Amino acid sequence: MDATAKPLRIPPEMRIYAEQHGIFDLIQAMMKRLLVEKPEDPIQYLIDLLKNNNIEVPRIFVLGPPASGKRTVVKQLCKDLGATRISTESLLREESDLVKEALEYKANQQEIPSMLWINLVQQRLSKKDCIKRGWVFEGFPKTREQAFRLQAAGIAPEHVVLLDAPDTVLIERNLGKRIDPVTGDVYHTSFDWPSSEHVEKRLVEADGIWESETVAGLLEYQRNLKGLESTYSTVSRVINADQPSVDVFSQVLTFVLSRHRSVAPHTPRIVLHGPPGSGKSLQAALIAQKYNIVNICCGQVLKAVAADETSQGELIKPCLETGQQVPDSTVLKILTERLSRLDCTTRGWVLHGCPRNLEQAEKLNSAGFTPNRHGNSSFHFSSGFFLDMPDEVAVERVTFRMTDPVTGQRYHSLYKAAPSQQIQARLQVNPRDSAESLQRRLDLYRTNLPELQELYSDAVYVNADQDPHGIFELLESHIVNRLPKPLSHRWTPSPSD
Repeated sequence: MDATAKPLRIPPEMRIYAEQHGIFDLIQAMMKRLLVEKPEDPIQYLIDLLKNNNIEVPRIFVLGPPASGKRTVVKQLCKDLGATRISTESLLREESDLVKEALEYKANQQEIPSMLWINLVQQRLSKKDCIKRGWVFEGFPKTREQAFRLQAAGIAPEHVVLLDAPDTVLIERNLGKRIDPVTGDVYHTSFDWPSSEHVEKRLVEADGIWESETVAGLLEYQRNLKGLESTYSTVSRVINADQPSVDVFSQVLTFVLSRHRSVAPHTPRIVLHGPPGSGKSLQAALIAQKYNIVNICCGQVLKAVAADETSQGELIKPCLETGQQVPDSTVLKILTERLSRLDCTTRGWVLHGCPRNLEQAEKLNSAGFTPNRHGNSSFHFSSGFFLDMPDEVAVERVTFRMTDPVTGQRYHSLYKAAPSQQIQARLQVNPRDSAESLQRRLDLYRTNLPELQELYSDAVYVNADQDPHGIFELLESHIVNRLPKPLSHRWTPSPSD
């Protein structure tokens, strides 16, 4: 980067490299862990953190009232995510002095102190399987006090699942609950009975299934729920557990794979494709205005260059005046120069009117101007959008529009008629908006469309035959919301583990 050159241009490779390798999110996550753990040797701690490759492992709490299906959800999550399953029962099966102390309380029918629970949790989460694979904790914390103590100890979940169902449903579920003492699997007399007679014979009644015990558990949970919700308000979601278990788990999995809003710098690079009349210019203007990014219309950029007294401007001026296509090499040179300027590099951009064909798209990509999307940059995601609509709608939108040469105001015979006969009389139709010209442009767009769709295979398709503000909301939701975590990464133990 040459700071003496004007206008200042920043090579796109710098930010693309950072996005591809998730540098911004990586640094943010490392600093967060560093401030929570407060290690004596910060440098060595960060080195170990990178070596363990455990910055984005699952850290999940699954909470809910009795019989809400916590155990089923946790087991399936651990299976799909490759994470370590933890519960209060499993903590008490460990071998340590802390466990012996907790069991003494239990033997004396005393409540185990919250601080002792926190120490047990810290001890378990410090083990290698939890560090490398992440963890899913079932039914803990139970109170706001325990949640605060966990936070003070540096234990902060990335996601908190709050299962919910009507009390009557939970009471009915609990009455029919049976446990396999060998595997720990949960069955139900009405909803989920084992197919194996061998398993059926060894089932036992679960503890605390009677109505009075269930009601007491529900009251205890409801009493502490508000405190837990307020403590984890930014990372929690309530999931309706009164539906088939497959649907419950699907919603839970979608949530735990979601990413929270990041404060890491993100420079949007958005490309809008669409036939003439699909509203690309309007949507680009709305996006640029709301998010303070640069609106790059290829046609306007070419006109601005043609208006300059430069050799490049003189070269493309005849093409624009006669309606001929400016050579692709010239278009790409001008466009890459504009996208390399400081405003586009620092604020981001929304591009429309180019690329029109596969060759232009490939040249833009090779120059480093690829569309992006806020997500895990270790994977390829795109903020390319196709605004799609039938050709007959394009004909209706384009061929009936006219311009007032005095004010520059646009009107439309069907949607926005001129306010007076005087204005109506002086309206002019752009030759490009004639039926013949429009049909040629539509044919060209449809010819190039399959190759562009193949190149931008992960682009988002939006129905452009609807209210413009509805289209903007759809585009905005895809631009702003982060992409979910991939489910492809599974931890595999090495011989040293």
